[in-house]
Amino acid sequence: MRILFLGDVMGRSGRTAITERLAKLRTEWRLDFVVVNGENATHGAGLSAGHAQAILAAGADVVTLGDHAFDQRDMLQFVESEPRVIRPLNFSKAAPGKGARVFEAPGGRRVLVAQVLGQVFMKRPFDDPFSAIEPVLRNAPLGGAVQASIVDMHCEATSEKMAMGHFCDGRATLVAGTHTHVPTADAQILPRGTAYLTDAGMCGDYDSVIGMDKAEPLNRFITGMPRQRFEPARAAATLSGVFVETDDATGRAKRIAMVREGGRLEPAGP
Repeated sequence: MRILFLGDVMGRSGRTAITERLAKLRTEWRLDFVVVNGENATHGAGLSAGHAQAILAAGADVVTLGDHAFDQRDMLQFVESEPRVIRPLNFSKAAPGKGARVFEAPGGRRVLVAQVLGQVFMKRPFDDPFSAIEPVLRNAPLGGAVQASIVDMHCEATSEKMAMGHFCDGRATLVAGTHTHVPTADAQILPRGTAYLTDAGMCGDYDSVIGMDKAEPLNRFITGMPRQRFEPARAAATLSGVFVETDDATGRAKRIAMVREGGRLEPAGP
């Protein structure tokens, strides 16, 4: 199976890049399954129902959220009616929607997609992500119930992301970190066959401060005082993420490659 995972979509620039380029990439790279983290796609804070529909229509099979999952209030209802949108597994027991689902891929293959939130340096306490993901992986074993499984580890700390990668090694096809909007250069296949990347980066304008127009973040760092609201940067976006090729029989990764498509970053891809 050929899988593409794209990092946090940031504002209008990131949405435009997805809607204009993803369908072409699906064809050119012969992709079987695409997951997009969309939690910052609406004004840089959360994801609206309309923008979720646009990302799905552009070629995403699944859209994951994050700690800003319900910043846009219409997502509270939409996530219940649209199974292709996944909120964090350990967000809240009262949260609507699901944190993990199994989806159909071409050829009758089945793909588990799950998301968990980290605890280190996050603004609010979340349930333990390791105990949350354990039963999900146990109930959908690779090479048995599913032919691939993808875990979106959404958190700040690189150490916590790496720990999740090793915790899932041999039980997930891919563990991809999201949330920090800065792509890392450590794409690897772990000893038991799980593809891993600490952070997939963002789909947004990199002439920015993690996707926001530079002026206000610089002002706050320099003066310690807010002047205006943060606004997403709007120049051409780079699609950032990770490509994985798998062995259908085992669900383990055979190849991993970082993805940089368009925009400002040096191109990379399968």
